[in-house]
Amino acid sequence: MGYVVSQDVLDSDPHFYLGCTDCHSGDSTKATQAEAHKGLVARPSDDPVASCGQCHEETAKTYTLSLHYTAAGMKHGVSPRFDDKGKQLFDTKVFEQSCRSCHASCGDCHVQSPVISGVNSGLLDGHRFVKKAEDKTCALCHGGRVWPEFTGDYGGTPDVHYRKGMTCSDCHGPVQFHGDGSGYTSRKDVPVKPQCSDCHDAATMGKASTQETHATHAEAVSCSACHTASAYRQCSDCHVGSGATASPAIVLGHSPREEGRLTTLRLIPTVRDTFKPAGIAMPNYDALPNYWDTVPHNVAKRTDRTRDCNTCHEEGLYYLEAERLPKGGSTKNLELVP
Repeated sequence: MGYVVSQDVLDSDPHFYLGCTDCHSGDSTKATQAEAHKGLVARPSDDPVASCGQCHEETAKTYTLSLHYTAAGMKHGVSPRFDDKGKQLFDTKVFEQSCRSCHASCGDCHVQSPVISGVNSGLLDGHRFVKKAEDKTCALCHGGRVWPEFTGDYGGTPDVHYRKGMTCSDCHGPVQFHGDGSGYTSRKDVPVKPQCSDCHDAATMGKASTQETHATHAEAVSCSACHTASAYRQCSDCHVGSGATASPAIVLGHSPREEGRLTTLRLIPTVRDTFKPAGIAMPNYDALPNYWDTVPHNVAKRTDRTRDCNTCHEEGLYYLEAERLPKGGSTKNLELVP
């Protein structure tokens, strides 16, 4: 069987009650590799319904509409900046050629690590199907910022949940991974998302002064604004052409999605000529800000903001300031300055 599929693997994993050709096609009756591999499907779960859907029918159907599969968030996140011609060019020349490559099949999470820029770390466990392996799957796609923040690999403070032994699936449930049967355009539109209040009742947690502080700030300030432990990675410049430059910082400002709420913001590196190499102008560039609300994955119970009210109320640390906005950035940015 070779080193990839041993007899032990065949005996221990129920997926192998099916034969190789049930998923990969090819011809198992042929003696030579060339003949046996004729018509081989290397990544059968690229079509979840036809492959995994043989046994996991409902999950496969919902997954084809999930953001992990469609990568629709990348498509629609920037589209309000384009005119109709720009949207068409983006869909064909940029999204399908680059962003779409980030789409994940079932096998990218349960059999082998996902392919990033043509490279991956191979099978997760000798072709066994695994339930989860966040450090080899989630970490590869979300390893530019989220995973290294979570683990402290960037040199910051590891997330308190990570230090307690928790990983991605402890907060992000199956519906977030597999979808719920609706085709959302952004993760912000998904109704079922992890909330701090799922585990922490701010009304009863801590001493009386802590409960009072939580009650005072509950409607006006997000949890992350106070409980982000250390600087998180901001990206400036652009993804197309010159590449992006990391500028770690904590940034607090008005949420672009929730009026009157102070929260953590992350700089999105779309500049006015980001898509110029693809022949795409952005006449509606100012329709969106360059900062979006974010929940950094480096949470801590105690930070300089939880220990001392003066950090925000007197010193005004971390606040987004008009004079520090990116030069040539969107005029919408001004609306986020506290």
